[in-house]
Amino acid sequence: MKYCSTRGGVQGWDFRDVLFSGYAPDGGMFMPESVPVLSSETLRGWRRLSYKDLVVEVASLFIPIQLIPRRDLEVLVSEALSTFSVPDIVTIARLKGGLSVLELFHGETMAFKDLAMTCTVRFLNYFLQKENRRATVIVATSGDTGGSAIHSAKGLHGLDVVVVYPRGRVTTVQERHMTTCLEENVHVFAADGSSDDIDRPVRRLFADQDLVKSHNLMSLNSVNWSRVMIQLTHFIYAYLQLSGIEQSEGDNAATAQLPELQVVVPTGGAGNIAAGVIVKQMGLPLKLVAMVNSNDIIHRTLSSGDFSMAATVTQTLAPAIDIQDPYNMERVFWLLSNRDGASVKNMMEEFQHTHKHTLPENLHHELLEILMSGTVTDDGILETMRRCWEENSYVLCPHSAVAVWHHYNCPHTSGLNRCYIATASPAKFLATVERAGLTFDPPEAVLALDKLATRCENLERSADWSKDWEEALRRKLQTFNCTRRSSGV
Repeated sequence: MKYCSTRGGVQGWDFRDVLFSGYAPDGGMFMPESVPVLSSETLRGWRRLSYKDLVVEVASLFIPIQLIPRRDLEVLVSEALSTFSVPDIVTIARLKGGLSVLELFHGETMAFKDLAMTCTVRFLNYFLQKENRRATVIVATSGDTGGSAIHSAKGLHGLDVVVVYPRGRVTTVQERHMTTCLEENVHVFAADGSSDDIDRPVRRLFADQDLVKSHNLMSLNSVNWSRVMIQLTHFIYAYLQLSGIEQSEGDNAATAQLPELQVVVPTGGAGNIAAGVIVKQMGLPLKLVAMVNSNDIIHRTLSSGDFSMAATVTQTLAPAIDIQDPYNMERVFWLLSNRDGASVKNMMEEFQHTHKHTLPENLHHELLEILMSGTVTDDGILETMRRCWEENSYVLCPHSAVAVWHHYNCPHTSGLNRCYIATASPAKFLATVERAGLTFDPPEAVLALDKLATRCENLERSADWSKDWEEALRRKLQTFNCTRRSSGV
């Protein structure tokens, strides 16, 4: 399995090279040069696997045994998922009216990011230990990714972690998951801007190849292929558990048509949706729905081909998807453009320079063939949270409510099962739970955050804020090199 850039300038990289990279050197995103197709026999054979074992099977398709032998891979995944609060790692809440909610939030920071982040950090540490070297991770976060990266990597000798989050645009629990980690290898910045603002200086840092090489700089955002790779498992697990595939087993299984499953995903940076599209190309008959909040660039792209940012990022009750630059859509466009790196390069460079692009008619048509979308207001989020509680005594987080709104407002297709992705625990969004008129008892680990000391540095808004933030991050990186030289690392 080799990897290439979505912009055509890089081919033939292996998993280790891609793991330690952020964006590709040509500015694109890494993807496998070919996508393995799963047979119906393979899927039926996987149906009884645990989530953990399924992660191993999926990862082994993309990580050659020459890089991580099968036994080592099993140990790494087992260790990564050992801190989850439920034995099955993920759970499915089967509620009234065919509402099935896939809970992906049982990790340390109570967000779906923990599933892929813990595995990715274990892979990183595996190679760093083998090679006796260090690396620096930079994470620009809209809320959940930062805390997940920190808790996955805190205390590891081989990694420094730099996280930048948008001050005032995350919840108290999200913020404290980041700022209460005082380990020496954790460095947190609070920026006076949106998550899209933060992406600008971070992207420039990764474009400086001398800087990337001298600091062994890498990303743990879903820019990193390993994150998306592990997220493939969400969709395959959902399919195996909820599609009704077991009903087609028996003497005629080899020729029986696989049942479809509709998977509805709350969407911001589009990492999960990109994973879902890849899984479709692997042969699973998924019907994907991307649900967004008022930051509706993906919905507008589906509706009219208008892939353009709004003037500002709107603050909503679902802050982790308050994103106007859904960067993983580049992976989707590449897949649907028959892997035409040159056209994707022109498209994305225009979008980055002008913040707008009109999809070619053929690409828009291909997108409509594989993806539907919808948009939800804050009132719709609150209404969905209340209704789900009234009907099921089940509390949704506001992001999960963005997905479940679809259940209550879009007609069901007879015979088609649905799965709704729940990306975070309501314990992270207690103010919104209260605003909906509901209550939720947070776990002790959340209550304890208020008693812990905090540490972070501020990135103030200035006349030339993007350049100033970039320089502040460069200065921080320089201190790592000085520390490493003085310690002989």
